[in-house]
Order: sequence, then C-alpha cells, then structure tokens
Amino acid sequence: MVIVIFVLVLWYGGLFFQSFFLHRYAAHQVFTMSKGMERLAFILTWVFQGASYLSAYGYGIMHRMHHAYTDTKDDPHSPSHDANLFAMMWKTKTIYQDINKQRVQIDSRFTKNVPQWTKFDSFASSRFSRLLWIIFYILFFVYFTTASWQWLLLPVTLLMAPIHGVIINWFGHIYGYVNYKMKNTSKNLFRFDFLMMGEGYHNNHHKHASRANFGVKWYEIDITYLIIKLLDALGYIQLKPVRVKKL
Repeated sequence: MVIVIFVLVLWYGGLFFQSFFLHRYAAHQVFTMSKGMERLAFILTWVFQGASYLSAYGYGIMHRMHHAYTDTKDDPHSPSHDANLFAMMWKTKTIYQDINKQRVQIDSRFTKNVPQWTKFDSFASSRFSRLLWIIFYILFFVYFTTASWQWLLLPVTLLMAPIHGVIINWFGHIYGYVNYKMKNTSKNLFRFDFLMMGEGYHNNHHKHASRANFGVKWYEIDITYLIIKLLDALGYIQLKPVRVKKL
C-alpha cells in the first residue's frame, strides 16, 4: 500500500507542477508570480518529477512550437507525423534536449519571457541528479514493496514526465471528443479529467491557449485551475484576466 500511495503522490505531484508551472506558466504565462515563487516552483518540479525532470525553458519553448505547428511536420510531437508513440517520444526527447542545451537556433517568438534558471537546470537535468533519484526510487521499492506486482510501478516512477506527455500529446490527438472544430486533431480525453488534472481537455486548450481554465462545459472540472484560483486568492500568484464564453 505504501508503494501505491508513493506512486500516486509522484503522479499527481509531478503532473501538477508540469501543468501549473511548465505548461500554464512557462509556456503560456496565464499568471505571474514573484521571482522567489518561481524559484520555489523550479525546486518543487524537480522534487516531484525526480528522475524525469523537465526544464521550464526547454518545455516552454517546445510547447509554444507545438501550438504554432500543430499536426504539421514541424510539430515537435504529433501522431500525424510519427509512426508510433515510441517514435514520437524519441523525437520529442531529441528536440527538447537540443532546445534545452541551446544547440539549435530558436525563433525569438518562442523564447520571449520563458523562465530560465540555468545553474539549477544544469544540476536538475544532469545524469548525476537523475541517477540519485533512480537509486532513491529503487531503495524505496526494496524497503516498502510487499507484493511482486508492485515492481511493475517502478518504470512508471522512473518515466513519469514522459508518460504524462504521451497521454496528452499522443492519445489526446487520437481519442476523445471535441467541443471546437479546428484545423488540428486535438481531443478532450475525458468528460471529467480525474487522471490528468485538467490537461485532458486538450481540444479546449488548443482553442483557448491563453486561458488558465481548460474546462469549458459545466462538467469539465479543471482541478489544476481550482488550485491556481486558490493560489491567486491567497496572493501567491496573480492570474491574468481572460474571458471565454461557456458552451
């Protein structure tokens, strides 16, 4: 039971900071925060993503490119141009690393105001950091595993962030329903997104990329947005006003 709780905490903790910090803040900047809060978000993203830590700089730029080039050959991740999800994952990893390590020239429209903490990213993205997390995960499983099937959760723990990405970037462009007819394949995966904390409303998001709330219909509850509203009310962040007509 401890292992299951541990994996769930990492799943939803890592997912929250990927959605809250990397996606809605770094890529779309739907709210603002102080430099101190930004640094705290960097650290907590590393804590919860661990071995699969993603840089706000690399993620933010790549996601902006995804919106600009959705379902074209220039899309960093698209089921329309990748043979299978593993091919897409490898392509995404390569593009992300090239961006994050600044090995390629990027159009300035994709880099504007993307948060970057170079020294911390160098450590958090390093092989040393990832190895420390892997060792920690393995030791945790060795100590707390009570049934052999629980070891099947170890790969999920090690590859948490890429798995989150595949669910949205692969399955979210193949399966689900649409609220908006668009010139791309984005879908809403769930009527109530219990699994991806609002990220599953992918069709809504592609229509209203600058909106903090990914839900549009009354039953599309965006859990991450509810937390964002709470943080805004408490004064930790400042939401930017965007109005969208409900369907």
